[in-house]
Amino acid sequence: MWWKTLSVVLIIYALLAGLLVPLKSGIQRVEPAYARTKQDVSIRFYGYNTFFAKPAAEPLRVWLYADENNALAARQIRPVNDTILEAVFTMPENLPGGKQSVYLNAIIDHPEAGAALLPAAVELRQDTGMVAMALDPAWMANPVQKLHVQTGFSFPYQNVIYESIRNTYFHVPMWFVLLFLFSASVWYSVKYLRQPLPENDRHAAAYAEAGLLFGVLGLVTGMVWANYTWGKPWSNDIKQLMTAVALLIYLAYFILRRSFDEYEKGARLAAVYNIFAFASLVPLLYIVPRMFASLHPGATGNPAFGSQDLDNTMRAVFYPAIIGWTLLGFWVANLRIRYQRLHDKVMDLEG
Repeated sequence: MWWKTLSVVLIIYALLAGLLVPLKSGIQRVEPAYARTKQDVSIRFYGYNTFFAKPAAEPLRVWLYADENNALAARQIRPVNDTILEAVFTMPENLPGGKQSVYLNAIIDHPEAGAALLPAAVELRQDTGMVAMALDPAWMANPVQKLHVQTGFSFPYQNVIYESIRNTYFHVPMWFVLLFLFSASVWYSVKYLRQPLPENDRHAAAYAEAGLLFGVLGLVTGMVWANYTWGKPWSNDIKQLMTAVALLIYLAYFILRRSFDEYEKGARLAAVYNIFAFASLVPLLYIVPRMFASLHPGATGNPAFGSQDLDNTMRAVFYPAIIGWTLLGFWVANLRIRYQRLHDKVMDLEG
């Protein structure tokens, strides 16, 4: 009974923390997104969950950052409001490494909100007709240093996904639950083949049903996420297609079970099919999608969450969410087993 209570507590915790904890400050975009050398350029920064206009003990600092040795500091900074900031940069005469163009990362350092970063925010182009010369010392005059860190419990800000990052606590755990339940299902299928007891078959079927349920929930939450980040819920992405195929394979498991009038024959063939279905699950969900270009994280050309994406604040919610949803999945499966057990007793009495 304790683990059922624990599942409810962890899921409520994941719901409240996952939906209410704010995101860290970030930079959505900058305008203009390009500039030329030997110019004074006024750049407008658009922030997210920022407090540019809020008085602070220390002044704001803004850089356009090329690499660890080369950065340009803003010489004038003017907050328009809490989410818009204007900064004026004097662009140097030439670019590091003698390049014709370089993409600069934008960094805004706020004493309270911490440092916010936008990769490849501005393309700086070399003015035509420049003669090769020593690197402009402006690149090294004001290095990026002593950045502030935002205190408090908050989730990382990621461009493109924004607030939908909270779906990590619901979409991703569904696939963990699916894998655990299908693993339990195939275990009991093997047990049934070795010991053809109805109880083993009930467990195999119930865990497969619950796993399929959470697989559908994982697919639906993924479509909701895709609608916000990819522009539409279904784009025939390789990950989506392979997930649909895997769920259809398990749907066929239940069709097979009901295709025989003789219970033992149907249960035995379903147990064999379940083993092959589980063997196809890992390649379909975790191997094949990594072999093709995909919008989904973890595929070729699109890395999965890294240490900066899934930080300690997210782990404090993510891991309890996995445990809570997993316990709920086994709770649902156990309810299905109890129902099927009572159903079989009633049918035996009527028979």
